[in-house]
Amino acid sequence: MRLRSWLAALAGVLLLTRTAAAADASCPNPRQMDGFKTCANVEKAEQEGEFLIYSTDPEGAQQKLLAAFHAAFPKIKTGFLRLQAGALYAKLLAERQGQIFSPDMVQISDVSFASDFQRRGGYMHYISPELAAYKPEYKSKPEGYWNWGAVVVAGIAYNPGLVTAAEAPKTYLDLLNPKWANDISVKVTISGLQHVTWHVLRELHGPVYWEKFAELKPRAFDSYVQQFDRLVSGQDKVVMTAQYSGYLIMKAKGAPVEFVIPPEGLVATPQPYGLVKEAPHPEAARLFMDWFLGVPGQTAAVSALYYHSPRSDVPPPPGGEPITKFKLLFPADWAVFQATHAAYVREWNKLTGLK
Repeated sequence: MRLRSWLAALAGVLLLTRTAAAADASCPNPRQMDGFKTCANVEKAEQEGEFLIYSTDPEGAQQKLLAAFHAAFPKIKTGFLRLQAGALYAKLLAERQGQIFSPDMVQISDVSFASDFQRRGGYMHYISPELAAYKPEYKSKPEGYWNWGAVVVAGIAYNPGLVTAAEAPKTYLDLLNPKWANDISVKVTISGLQHVTWHVLRELHGPVYWEKFAELKPRAFDSYVQQFDRLVSGQDKVVMTAQYSGYLIMKAKGAPVEFVIPPEGLVATPQPYGLVKEAPHPEAARLFMDWFLGVPGQTAAVSALYYHSPRSDVPPPPGGEPITKFKLLFPADWAVFQATHAAYVREWNKLTGLK
């Protein structure tokens, strides 16, 4: 009898704790701003006066996105630090181990890292009122820790000055042709997009696919900017894991690039965004998250980054097709995908000549 009473009391305490946590994470009456709702204390956010994001996005695009937020809230200075996913996460963990808490938000292009950071208790629990516009599969479980802020899609690109349309690869299997040896680029191991590409094509065409691909001696690069610059300059003829965003940017500049959407589909990966638990500027962080997830922020992100928004009420990137027109290839089970990380790192390091 005493045991049942004790368990009942404990259950009541746990329920109150969960209820209190949920109350801390959201607000019943969000404030209507210009195009979005927020639970942040806007006046306090402006008093904090700063916001810093750790991100994997290219510098120029990140500057444009932050400039749009600063234009809406000129009292808040913005800053960012940009590294590739693996290096960024390593820096974040090293700083936290040393009790250094610099960023207010982390955007990291690898679900494996986002999930691990959640397990470590690194994210602030905040349920933005704008999350209601996002599908359940685009949110952390439980929601309010991190969520998809963008969808990156990738296929194949080639230089039409070096490769004719008839010669160009049409499928991922076409990339195995020996004629692309020493003339094809990929991303480095620490790229979240490359991990997804490795995983989905391995499931689609079997482990032998990457064994044959290794014979091409591909060159690996940190950024899609490097990949497309080399393609345009003629140093490479073909790009695998060619980001659609990179193609649209280069095409808008008049560069000689063409994009192939293989019949198998385009590789797709999310850009997880989350607020840091020990954010130095917590109200500015909440305000940025609400703005970013709302239509104003998503529109600015699409315009700056040329990625697709997870929201259905935001237009596609300039010059691009809506994401609904693409067949997307992404892991059917993200937990299974995350479990492959060590195997992927070993194989990709060897494939790209790093080990």
